[in-house]
Amino acid sequence: MARIRLENIRKVYDRNVTAVRDLTFEVGEGEFVVLVGPSGCGKSTVLRMIAGLESITQGSLYIDHRMVNGVPARDRDAAMVFQNYVLYPHMSVFDNMAFGLKLRGYGKEEMHRRVREAAELLGVETILNRKPEQLSGGQRQRVALGRAIVRKPRMFLFDEPLSNLDAGLRGKMRAEISRLHSRLGTTMVYVTHDQVEAMTMGDRIIVLDRGRIQQIDTPLALYRRPANRFVAGFIGNPAMNFIEGRIVEKEGGPAFEAEGATLLIPLREPDHAAVGSYVGQAVTLGIRPENIQVSSATPPAYPAYEANFLLDVVEPMGHEAFLCARVGKQDIRARIASQTLPEAGRSVRLALDLRKLYFFDRATERAL
Repeated sequence: MARIRLENIRKVYDRNVTAVRDLTFEVGEGEFVVLVGPSGCGKSTVLRMIAGLESITQGSLYIDHRMVNGVPARDRDAAMVFQNYVLYPHMSVFDNMAFGLKLRGYGKEEMHRRVREAAELLGVETILNRKPEQLSGGQRQRVALGRAIVRKPRMFLFDEPLSNLDAGLRGKMRAEISRLHSRLGTTMVYVTHDQVEAMTMGDRIIVLDRGRIQQIDTPLALYRRPANRFVAGFIGNPAMNFIEGRIVEKEGGPAFEAEGATLLIPLREPDHAAVGSYVGQAVTLGIRPENIQVSSATPPAYPAYEANFLLDVVEPMGHEAFLCARVGKQDIRARIASQTLPEAGRSVRLALDLRKLYFFDRATERAL
């Protein structure tokens, strides 16, 4: 197992295109860390620098206590699994998995033992004689994983390995990779743009945007305590609702007034300290779709703010449904249980859970 440390890493391409800006973080021995962010945020570039496939413009990269900035990829003892499986079409599954061992001069008996062990671990022991063209997408991805496992590297690097699979297979392979990490205990760094993959797989998640780290934390901490508006909107499905407005002082204490005076949301006392200094200033309110419900005859057991919205769209999803509604120019999305669904085009009364409000500075976008 390897410990990976990046200190003030910077990557600049030709024409002064800066892909990564002063990144500093550490991956512990045996840890599963996920790099997540939108396309172009620099996550794959970071992974390729760790692997030795990209040079480092500035900063230091350590594997254990050794600085490896100039160390070739072949000498870093890392196995990389790519988005494209890169299997040799003329070789059998066995030969694809054993190819790297052959290049390293392993004996026939040791190669067979390692390939059999990896094949049993991944459930591909019955297809070792097939060619890649005879395999499904999921089987090809397992073979690509097997080719990495047989090397018994000190770290695995995954570059969006599931993006070519359909939704069902992605879910299955997420579980397979998580189980693989539990069994092997090897250090893993995983790159994805899919926040569902990040939330379900990582011990810790590093959220990137425009080459900078936005937040590093556990999945639940990112969901519950986002550091800024970007993280709050990126983590969670559907995304958090954002409503622009300002903090105003009312008789009962501070309240949030949405732009256009369409909503006036009283704030609970625990929120007063966070927003009290922002009275009269513009802020952004955030609330997750799952913290909005359709009002019923029975008042909710939690403190809530209720208002009428015009329901534009109802999206049934089976066990749940998404509601797209608006009041004035404010759009909002709710995630509710699929029971008796309201009709689109009509007014619907929604209850916002006042315990689950987030506030962000309008200028800096930092959480208050």
